[in-house]
Amino acid sequence: MIRFGLRLTLAGGREAATRLALVAVAVTLGVALLLTTLAGIHAVHAQNDRYAWLETGAAGAQHSSGGDPLWWRLTADTFHGEQIGRVDVAATGPRSDVPPGLARLPGPGEYYASPALAALLRAEPADQLADRYPGRLAGTIGPAGLTAPNSLVVVVGHSAAELSSQPGADEVPGISTTTPSSCNGPCFAIGIDANGIALVLAVVTAALLFPVLIFIGTATRLSAARREQRFAALRLVGATPRQVAVIATVESTVAAGIGVVAGFALFLALRPVLAPIPFTGAPFFVGDLSLDAVDVLLVALGIPLAAAVVARLALRRVTISPLGVSRRVTPPPPRAWRLLPVLLGLAELTWFVVAGRPGTTNEQIYAYTAGILITMTGLVVAGPWLTLVGSRLVVRRAGRPAPLLAGRRLADDPRAGFRAISGLVLALFVGSIAVGLITSIDAAEAAPSETAAGRATVLADLTDWSTQPPSLPVAAVPGPVLADLQEIPGVRAVVPVHAVSFTDRLPTGAVACSDLAAVPALGQCPAGATTVRLEPGLAGSRFLPPAWPASDLASGQLADLPVQTVAVVTDGSATAIERARTVLETGLPVPAPGFAPQTVAESNDQHAKLNAQYRQLAEVVVLTSLPIAGCTLAVSVVAGLNDRRRPFALLRLTGARLRTLRRVVVLESAVPLVVGAAVAIGIGFLTAALFLRSQLGYALHLPGAAYYLVVAAGLLAALGVLASTLPLLRRITAPESARFE
Repeated sequence: MIRFGLRLTLAGGREAATRLALVAVAVTLGVALLLTTLAGIHAVHAQNDRYAWLETGAAGAQHSSGGDPLWWRLTADTFHGEQIGRVDVAATGPRSDVPPGLARLPGPGEYYASPALAALLRAEPADQLADRYPGRLAGTIGPAGLTAPNSLVVVVGHSAAELSSQPGADEVPGISTTTPSSCNGPCFAIGIDANGIALVLAVVTAALLFPVLIFIGTATRLSAARREQRFAALRLVGATPRQVAVIATVESTVAAGIGVVAGFALFLALRPVLAPIPFTGAPFFVGDLSLDAVDVLLVALGIPLAAAVVARLALRRVTISPLGVSRRVTPPPPRAWRLLPVLLGLAELTWFVVAGRPGTTNEQIYAYTAGILITMTGLVVAGPWLTLVGSRLVVRRAGRPAPLLAGRRLADDPRAGFRAISGLVLALFVGSIAVGLITSIDAAEAAPSETAAGRATVLADLTDWSTQPPSLPVAAVPGPVLADLQEIPGVRAVVPVHAVSFTDRLPTGAVACSDLAAVPALGQCPAGATTVRLEPGLAGSRFLPPAWPASDLASGQLADLPVQTVAVVTDGSATAIERARTVLETGLPVPAPGFAPQTVAESNDQHAKLNAQYRQLAEVVVLTSLPIAGCTLAVSVVAGLNDRRRPFALLRLTGARLRTLRRVVVLESAVPLVVGAAVAIGIGFLTAALFLRSQLGYALHLPGAAYYLVVAAGLLAALGVLASTLPLLRRITAPESARFE
C-alpha cells in the first residue's frame, strides 16, 4: 500500500500534483520561518556569550585561574555616536590569560583593534580618534572576541606598573567566563539584560509557534473534501480502513517531507540575508544563526509526523463508514463554554497583578509564557463560537441572497469559517500585545526630545566610581587641557562643574551662573542667583528642572572644590566633538568602569538602548506573524474553493449568478475576520495591560491612529488575498464540476 500511495501522490494527475506542490510550498515557508526563529534564539545567546570576556573585573563574574594575574581596566569610548569598548590590559607574567580573539596580550605601546575599528583608525584623522590610543596597531581582534561583525573594540597594552596606578584598574586572576545573562551578582551593564533576554525570547517563541503550526496544519488539509471522496471510493471497492489510512499518511508525509527539505534549504539560503539585520541592536555573524541537533530532529521528524496525524484524523468519517462522506450532517453548533480558556488565561495574568510578579526570572518566564499561551489557545478555541455569533447577526440583517447564503454556510460549519482566518487573528493578537508594550514603555520611559544644545555639548564625568565612596581625583582642569580645547575650531565654551556633595551615590555639583549661561544643555539659573547646585547627569532628561536651586557658595569658593564634570560646548560639528573628546580622554583621567566623554544626546541614546532592543524583538514578532498569517489565509481560501467546487457548481446550475457566489466567498471570510480581529485586538491590549502592570508597574497607553490604520491596511490586504482567488470561481463552477465522482 505504501507503493500504491506513492503512485497516487506522485502520478495521480494534475490535481494530485497541484495539491502536492501547494502543500510542499506551504510547509516550506512554515518550516523556514520556524527554523529562522529557532536559529535567531541561538544567535542571540551566541552573541551574548561573546560578551563574557568583557565582564572581567566584575564582582559577580567567574574568572579563569591558574596563570599569572593581569591588570585590567574597562571603559566605554564613543565615536560619531557609536560605542567603542576599550580595555586597558597589562600582563604580570608570561602565563597571564589572553582574551578570546587575540593571539597574545599587547605589550606597552601596542594595541589590538576590531576590524571595523581598525578601518576607522585608518580612515579618520588621528586627532579625532587614533590619538586616544597610545602606541601602534599590532593586529586585529578575531571573531571569537567580537559580539558582532561591526563591533568597535580596542585592547590597549601597558606595563603593570603603569596600569596599576590608573584609577579603576583592577588586578584579576584571569579572563571572565561569565556571560551577562548568567551573571549571579554585580556585573557590568553590557550585552543584553539577563532577565530581559530570557523573558522576551520565551514570549517571542510562544508568539510565533502558534501561527506557524496553524499554517502547517492548514496546508496539510488542502483539498480535504476531495481526498475524502477518493478514499471513500477506495473503501467501497474493498480497501480496509488501515489501507486507506496508510495511503493518506503516505500522501501527507511525502508532501510534508518535501516541504521540510525545501524549508531547510530556504533557511540556509536566507542566513546571509538575515544575519546583518540588527534584531538586538547589532548584526549577527552568519555562523550565529545555527541549529542544534535537537532543533533539527524536532523539525525534520515532527513536521512529517504532525502531517501524518492530521491526515489520519481527517479520515474519521471514512474510517467509520465509506458512505459517511456523502451522508454528512450538520455538526452541533459550538457552545459558549469555548470562552473559558480565554478567561482562564486572562485570570492567570490578573492574578500576578493582584499578588505581585514572581520573584525569579525563570518563574516569570513560566508564568507569563503560560498565560499568553493559554490566552492564544483560548482565542483559537473561542473562534468558532464567535464566528457563529457573527453569522447569526449577518443572517438576521440579510436583505440579499449573498449575505443569507454566507451566513447560513458559516452557521452550518463555523469551525471551518474561523479556521481560514485563525492565523490572522493570532497575528493581530500578537501585534496588539507588542504595540501595546512598546507604546506604554516609551510613554513611561520617554526619552527627552533631542535638542541642538544636547547634540553639541560634550560632558566628561571625572568621578572615580571604582572606589567606595566614589572619589574625585581632579582638583582643577589642567591648563594645557584648557588651552588645547580652546584651540579647537568650533569649541565655544569650556565650563567645569565643581563637586559639592554625594547624595545616594550621585554627586551634586555647583557652577557659577555666568558660566552656566554658556551651557544651555545643563539647565538654567533662577533669577538673581550667582551660583546653583545641579546634577549634570540629568542634562537632557525629562527630569531636568526649569531652574536649579540657588547655592550659598560664592563664585570665588568654587575653585577650591574638586572638578566633577567638564562641559565642552561646540558648534555641533562632528570634527569639533571628536577632537574635543580626544583631548579630554588623553588629558584627563577617564572613570572606569564607565563612559568616556559623551554628548548629552549620546548619553540619552545609551540609556534608551535596552528599550530599543526589546522594541526590535517585538517588531520581529509582528513582521514575522503577519506574513505567516497571510500565507495561511491564502492556503485556506484555495483549499476551501477546491473543496466546494461541486456545491458552487450546483448553485450555478440552479441560477445563482457568479457575482453572487463571489460575494458569498468574500463574506464567508470577512465576517469571521472582522469579528475575530476586534476580539483579538481588544484581548491583546488587555493582555499587554496585565503584563505591564504586574511586571513593570506601568499603565497601558493605547497606540495612536497609525496602528489602527496599519490594522485596517492589513485587513484590506487580507481581502485582497481573497479577491485574488475569485477568478478561480468561474473555472471550478463549470457544469462538469457538478458531476458525482
